[in-house]
Amino acid sequence: MTSGEQIAALGASMFARGLTFGRTGNISVREGDRVLVTPTGASLGALDPGGLSVIDAAGNHLDGPKPSKEAFLHAAVYRARPTAGAVVHLHSTHSVAVSCLDGLDPADVLPPLTAYYVMRVGRVPLLPYHAPGDASLGPLAERTARDHLAFLLANHGPVVAGGDLSAAADAIEELEETARLFLLLHGHRTRPLDSEQVAALRDRERTPR
Repeated sequence: MTSGEQIAALGASMFARGLTFGRTGNISVREGDRVLVTPTGASLGALDPGGLSVIDAAGNHLDGPKPSKEAFLHAAVYRARPTAGAVVHLHSTHSVAVSCLDGLDPADVLPPLTAYYVMRVGRVPLLPYHAPGDASLGPLAERTARDHLAFLLANHGPVVAGGDLSAAADAIEELEETARLFLLLHGHRTRPLDSEQVAALRDRERTPR
């Protein structure tokens, strides 16, 4: 499949499973020095593979329809992470709910409840609220993405990068599921993975196979 077809297929799958809704969320794939990104006002459930926007690493619009107003976030992540091949941003319900909670640790909003969350996502910082499309968030997002695969926008939703589109999708779905578990367990005594278990998982992910 072409990159456009992959984006459209993923968007339709996420829409059908309720991970995005209406005309929310955006997906991008990097192709060399160009980035394919979903257009503004598009529903991820009905994307045209041949009708995607094209931007450069600075976020400039190069071709196709007008890009999502949050395309600058995608460009910021690609600048920060040279190995990233895809970025997904959703308004997924449980992640957004967590982003609205008071008293979170902004350096790490979710505990390491499962091994796959640690391996696929890691630590997730919370960035302060900015209105959708506020480009002043760009520099902060770029700095944050240098050290984090994913981050959560306060009162908004998650942004996740991956080496390719499948990896980015896996990570953002793992983040959403962990947010759901976190909310389900709220008020209950929990037993997250301890620091040694987390370190062992991270070492395992760094070990060549």
